[in-house]
Amino acid sequence: MFSYEEKIEKNLFPLIRKIKNPQILELGVQSGISTKKFLEICNQNNGNLYSVDVNDCSNVVNDPKWNFIKSRDDDFNFVKSQIPEKLDVIFIDTLHEAKHVKKIFYNYYNNLRNGGLIFVDDISHLPYIKNDRKTDFYCEINNRETFDTLLQIYYYNHKSFTLNFSFESSGLAIIKKKSDDILKVSEKLNSREHSFKNLIRKLWLKVKN
Repeated sequence: MFSYEEKIEKNLFPLIRKIKNPQILELGVQSGISTKKFLEICNQNNGNLYSVDVNDCSNVVNDPKWNFIKSRDDDFNFVKSQIPEKLDVIFIDTLHEAKHVKKIFYNYYNNLRNGGLIFVDDISHLPYIKNDRKTDFYCEINNRETFDTLLQIYYYNHKSFTLNFSFESSGLAIIKKKSDDILKVSEKLNSREHSFKNLIRKLWLKVKN
């Protein structure tokens, strides 16, 4: 099982290491694991990191390339007054609830440059299912709902960005913007999973086997 640090080192940072003058928005700091790695890239490539957390994390690191913003990530007017108009990377790692992630995604997406990247942490429920080693009801349900929500957004906006997933550790969504089109509002997918037709199919397979 990959650790959080191994996950982002393998799946996130190789994608952004060659960006020149990167402008990075990090939503969620905590102990600063990702913060310090983002700053390595900012110092190598002459970029800047803007990190947002509701807790005071200003002592996590001392670096002139770092701008800490003590705020909720959904205080959009305030946060946007503190960051560049256009960003190269957005890392979403705050409240891992689908409704919140969707709100954050839509409100910061327009700040992303064409070709820029958004990473959403904790999209896999697999490590947290019942009776597993890390069993956790909250993480299982919210990560699964976040995963489904990102699929919904992508379904309605597949011409605007690409979407890939890593399922190592608690998972990571990798989004690359490919047009400046305004995002369409997503709705619940019209799935046939719970349809009568699918119920009949399952019964038939059960009898058949």
